[in-house]
Amino acid sequence: MHAPPPKTPLFTVICRFVRLLAWLARTAVRLRRLEHADLETRQHILQQMGAECLRILAAEVRTHNAPPPANGTLLAANHVSWLDIFVLVSLQPCSFIAMRELQSWPFIGKMIGNAGAVFINRSSRKDIDPINTAIAQTLQQGGNICFFPEARTSLGNGVLPLKAALFESALLARAPVQAIALRYYDAHGRRSEAVSFADASLPVSLWRILRMPRIVVRADFAEAIAFAADRFAVKTQVEDFLRRQVLSDSPAPERVLPGQGER
Repeated sequence: MHAPPPKTPLFTVICRFVRLLAWLARTAVRLRRLEHADLETRQHILQQMGAECLRILAAEVRTHNAPPPANGTLLAANHVSWLDIFVLVSLQPCSFIAMRELQSWPFIGKMIGNAGAVFINRSSRKDIDPINTAIAQTLQQGGNICFFPEARTSLGNGVLPLKAALFESALLARAPVQAIALRYYDAHGRRSEAVSFADASLPVSLWRILRMPRIVVRADFAEAIAFAADRFAVKTQVEDFLRRQVLSDSPAPERVLPGQGER
C-alpha cells in the first residue's frame, strides 16, 4: 500500500502562485516584442519562457535520446497536461497549433500569434488542406511546429488514437517528424496523474500542480522520421513509439480516459 503523495505547504503554494503571476506578466511583455523578431531571437525567448515556468513549478525535465536542436521539424507528442507546452518549448524551441477562436481574443490572441502559433479550425474538416499548407510553409522557413496528434488530453498512462491528417504537412515540406513521449512522476518517482488536464478545469489542474512538492518529467525522443510518402505510415510509427514508451512503466493503463478538454 503506497503512502499518499506529500503535499506542498500552503505558504509555498502561495509563493509559487505569486511567482507564476509575475512570470506571466513578464512573458506577456516579451511575447509582445516578438512580432518583428527574427527566428533565432524568437526561439531563444520561447525556450527561456518555458524553462522559467518549469522552475517556478519545481518541475525537472529528464531526456533520453534527445537530438541537438534542429530547425524545420514537425514535433509530435502525447498530450497529458498544459505543462506539456512548457516542457516541449524548453527542450526544442517551437510554435504550436492553436484553435482559431483564440486569434480574435484581446491580448491573448496577440500573444499567441507573436509566439508563432498556427491557428486552425478544428470543427471543419475542409480546413485541413489550408492548415497543412500553413504548417508546411513554417517548416520550410526553418520554424519548428509542435502538435498533439491525440487531439485531446489523456490521464498520461496510455495513448489515445492518433489523428493522421496534420502529418501531411511534413510530407508537403519534406520535413522530418520527431516523436516525443512524455511521462510525469511525483517526488517519490511514481507515475502521477495529478498533472493531467483530462479530468479537471484549468484552476483545479493548476491547484493540483502547485500542491506537488516536485515534478519529474521524462521526455523520450524517437529517431526522427526523415521522409515518408504516406501520412498514415508516419502516424503509425509515431503512435507505436508513443504507446511503447508511455506504457513501459504505467501502473494502470486501463485508467486511460479520453480528455474532456481538447487542445
